[in-house]
Amino acid sequence: MKAVLLGTTAGGGFPQWNCACSLCVRARYGALPSRTQDCLAITGNGTDWWLVNASPDIRTQITSCALLNPGPGARQTPLRGALFTDAELDHTLGLLTLRGGAGLTVWAPPAVLHAVKDQFDLRSVIDGYSPLSWREAGSFTVDGLRVTAVPISDKRPKYARSSTVDGPWVVAYRFEDVVSGGVLVYAPCLASWPGGFDEVVASADCVLLDGTFYAASEMGSATGSSSGQASMGHLPITASLAELRRFPSVRRMYTHLNNTNPVLDPSSPEAASVREAGVEVPGDGTVIEL
Repeated sequence: MKAVLLGTTAGGGFPQWNCACSLCVRARYGALPSRTQDCLAITGNGTDWWLVNASPDIRTQITSCALLNPGPGARQTPLRGALFTDAELDHTLGLLTLRGGAGLTVWAPPAVLHAVKDQFDLRSVIDGYSPLSWREAGSFTVDGLRVTAVPISDKRPKYARSSTVDGPWVVAYRFEDVVSGGVLVYAPCLASWPGGFDEVVASADCVLLDGTFYAASEMGSATGSSSGQASMGHLPITASLAELRRFPSVRRMYTHLNNTNPVLDPSSPEAASVREAGVEVPGDGTVIEL
C-alpha cells in the first residue's frame, strides 16, 4: 500500500485567501510553507489510485504528484475515482475538475451520496460530461485494498440541513493491504473520540487524524472572533493528543490543519508538544508505504 498526502489543511488552505492572521501573513511571505486542502491518494497495487476526498485544489495536487501522471495513452490516467469521508464542499468540489475523466467511481456513505448527488446536484452537472458510478461505502475490496467505512459523526454540511436521510454523515476509512496486511486509517474529520475508535486505531500501522484546531478557543484568539469554531465538529488536538499517546506503536499523524493552528509553525510550543508525544505533522506530498 502506498499513500500520498496531496493536501493537509482544512477549507481555504494555507494561507487562507481572506485571512490576515499572523500565521497566514508569514506563509504569504514565505516564512512558512504553503499547504493545500485536505486530500489523500492511495493505491493497493501500485497501478490504480483512489482519491480520499476531492478538494477544490485537486488539479494542482494531481499535477504536483508524479505518481498520478497520465499515460501512456493520451487520455489514460491512474485515477479510478474517489472516496468521500463526508459531504462538505471542501471535500467534494474537486469532482467538477475531474469531470473529463471516464469510468470514475465515487464511494461514500448513503447520506453523503444523497447530499452530493441530489441536494447539491453534482450528479446532473458531471453526468453531462462523463457519467460517474456512485456506490455506497460500507465494507468492500477494490484494487488490492480492503476498505471499511467507520462511522464518526452525524455532522451535516450547511447545504444539507433540510435532508431527512439518516446518517452517518461523516466516516473514517480503514484501508488494509490484502497482500502485506498493512493498515492505514484516515480520519480527517473527528467531532469526538467515538465508542469503538480505540480498536480502529489499535489495529492500524498508521493513523491520519483530524488536527484542525490545536485548542478549543483557537479561532477567537487568532482572528478576534469567537463565533463558529464550536459548531465545526472538530476535536481539538489538546483533547485528541492524550488519546493518541495510548498507542505508541502506531505511526500517528495530524492532517486537516486549520490556517489558525499554531502547529503549522514547527518552532511553536504547540508543535513541540505534538512532537514530544511522538505524533507527526506531515506536509503536502508526504508518502506513506505499508
